[in-house]
Amino acid sequence: MLFSPSRQDARRFFFETRSKHKQQQPLTDPENIVLSILIAHPEYHAMLDAPESYLEREWTPEMGETNPFLHMSLHMAIEEQRSIDQPFGIRSLYAQLALRHGDEHRAQHEMMECLGEMIWHAQRYGGGPDVNRYITCVRGKLGMGEEDERLLNPNEIPD
Repeated sequence: MLFSPSRQDARRFFFETRSKHKQQQPLTDPENIVLSILIAHPEYHAMLDAPESYLEREWTPEMGETNPFLHMSLHMAIEEQRSIDQPFGIRSLYAQLALRHGDEHRAQHEMMECLGEMIWHAQRYGGGPDVNRYITCVRGKLGMGEEDERLLNPNEIPD
């Protein structure tokens, strides 16, 4: 069974990582990943220092603000994808984007656009996430076309 934290659990993880870092307490490997994201986003520090005000806060599209927890979670997702090279080839594409921009953070933001587009498309049209849509979008940011071979989506993998 996969670990599936609640929205509050995920947010608490960000709050606790920030607090532990400020108190110079040792961090776990996942907390160190989060810390690197927090360091790259100082605009979120005040929010993370006030969990009582932000644990239950909603960020809707109508508000015109990006949900900082979603944003940081997408960074984490890309870090995980890169670390295990899933979908296959994403690590190389990430490296190419980072090299092109001379900035890993900017590369992640470009990938986040593609990840967000894939998620939106899956929610809008159903059928689950399409890794080929995601990979094609990232490749497009590099001026590349589609892959020659189509990747299997998680819901297409035979039992």
